Amino acid sequence: MLYDIVIIGAGICGTMLARELSRYELKVAVLDKENDIANGATMANSAIVHAGYDPEDGTLKAELNVIGARKYPQLCEELNCHIKNTGAYVVACGAEEEARLDVLADRAARRDIPHELLSGDEARAVEAKLSENVTKVLSFPAMSVIYPWEVAIACMQVAVSNGTELYLNHKVDDIEKTEDGYLITSGGEAFHAKMVINAAGLGAASICRMVSDTVDFEMLPRRGEYYVISNDEQVVDRVIFPVPTAKGKGVLAIPTVYGNTLIGPNSEQLDEPATTATSVGGAAYIRENISKIINDVPLHKSIRTFAGLRPSSTSKDFIIGPLDADNPDFINVASIESPGLASAPGIAEYVIDNFVIDRFNPRPNADAVMTRKRSVVVSELSDEERDELVRAKPQYGNIVCRCETISEGEIVAAIHDVCGARSVKGVKKRVRPGMGKCQGGFCEPKVVEILARELNRSPLEIVLDGRNSQILKKENR
Repeated sequence: MLYDIVIIGAGICGTMLARELSRYELKVAVLDKENDIANGATMANSAIVHAGYDPEDGTLKAELNVIGARKYPQLCEELNCHIKNTGAYVVACGAEEEARLDVLADRAARRDIPHELLSGDEARAVEAKLSENVTKVLSFPAMSVIYPWEVAIACMQVAVSNGTELYLNHKVDDIEKTEDGYLITSGGEAFHAKMVINAAGLGAASICRMVSDTVDFEMLPRRGEYYVISNDEQVVDRVIFPVPTAKGKGVLAIPTVYGNTLIGPNSEQLDEPATTATSVGGAAYIRENISKIINDVPLHKSIRTFAGLRPSSTSKDFIIGPLDADNPDFINVASIESPGLASAPGIAEYVIDNFVIDRFNPRPNADAVMTRKRSVVVSELSDEERDELVRAKPQYGNIVCRCETISEGEIVAAIHDVCGARSVKGVKKRVRPGMGKCQGGFCEPKVVEILARELNRSPLEIVLDGRNSQILKKENR
């Protein structure tokens, strides 16, 4: 199979690149080793569209964070994805941290990022749970939160609808440089590409080593763990950050799109093989550190804990550009740790403007449609709209997930949509059954049943997530 461009990785950067490339008459394929889109770092992070005040001057992080953050409101409008403008407080405790706030405020001013300095008392008048330890606050009113996997899936849906080809469960086994590009062996198939874009997250360095013996960076996965607080507990209205350190942005409180609150993360460098299991030590670290800036955090009302891996590396900056002089058409998009999510729209634009346009001089795709129509969400309908829908399509009247009011009709639509769900977790990512208090305790068996029926498979074949994660072992009667 011959392509102009093969993108390795279907996370937030790979999918945004795929969407933007689908504006042009280019033959593009996206390969990912996982069973679904956005199953790596994009699936488990803080979900914040950082404004861009934190990265060091002169870095790609600083440049692309500001650009990317400003693109998100329009992007989410075009894709019909959730975005919630929460604002954020960066809180200082004492004179030393206050001095750091002044540095961040100066960066924000030079980057034209709206901000305001407040006293601790002024901030507590608005966020009542802020600790008395907090002496000064830097407010960013334009900060937002999203659902990262929702955006990634939507980008991929647009790209596929415009002609991009998606290959899941396609681990890249080998890449060979050829006279006119690269031969990629993946999932037992051969892909010929004039250009490769390496957006493989934690696997980025390994992908590079398939092409070159002189790779100048290594991936250093960091685990971040989180508590998820029930959406019937009001913790904070804004994202609350401590003053950032060299290890990261610290333990935060993050109001989510659907009303839950995330508390976390820690930051723990792991040896290979990296794990997304949570830990006793991680939970203790989060409890201790959040209590320094917020009072009475109801961690006993947590409905789950989870961990994600960040694609940190030996580089302190994003790695975006050709692998080396011998491989000008092998483009790395690597080391995309925080603020990678916020930067992703800017990263896609940067790669296309600097490496794709000159190489291909592509014509616009006259048939491209860059917007996405959102599927029906029963819980957002008025009583009249719901009654009309259920009369026309009775499946929307069968509520499968009672915690979040998710109907059978919504689950069926998610399965049959472009880039549709093929696993229990895939359904959960798209329409949220199992996101509530019971975490799928009541609805998961029904989701398995619906997947089996709609995909014409045995329930024994239905997987939780990866293609070898079958839930049921055998029939017992």
